[in-house]
Amino acid sequence: MKKILCAAGLGLALAFSAGAQAADKIALVNVAEVFQQLPAREAVAKQLESEFKGRATELQRMESELQTKIQKLQRDGSTMKASEREKLEKEVMAKRDDFAQKAQSFENDNRHRQMEERNKILNRIQDAVKVVAGKEGYDLVLDASTAVYSASGKDITAEVLKQVK
Repeated sequence: MKKILCAAGLGLALAFSAGAQAADKIALVNVAEVFQQLPAREAVAKQLESEFKGRATELQRMESELQTKIQKLQRDGSTMKASEREKLEKEVMAKRDDFAQKAQSFENDNRHRQMEERNKILNRIQDAVKVVAGKEGYDLVLDASTAVYSASGKDITAEVLKQVK
């Protein structure tokens, strides 16, 4: 029984010392800072803006037309013939529904494309972290925003930023 307890104690001591050694190979990286400083982020934002510019302009035009018709209905509705007012009301409702549908589609497509491009950039950052960690021999790399405290973790944000650029 003593042999088993002694072996278990020795095993725990070895496991603890191995854990302590692994703790020496921890690094921190501020992913948000790397993301913000990437020139590619601005280029992607401009690309997406130009990609959706035509649809945004069309939506603005549709909104303007809709507002004009609503104002006309409010201003002249009481003096219009009933048939004219009903026709204008139906037209306003149809334009409002069409605008709402196209605006929703635009928002969904825009959000989807932004997520695609953001994920591409984050994958590049993740690949750069792997390269830097491999070169410098780190076993564990944590995002600096998730680490509450680290006395021994080295900040490799600058190295990762160089690698990504």
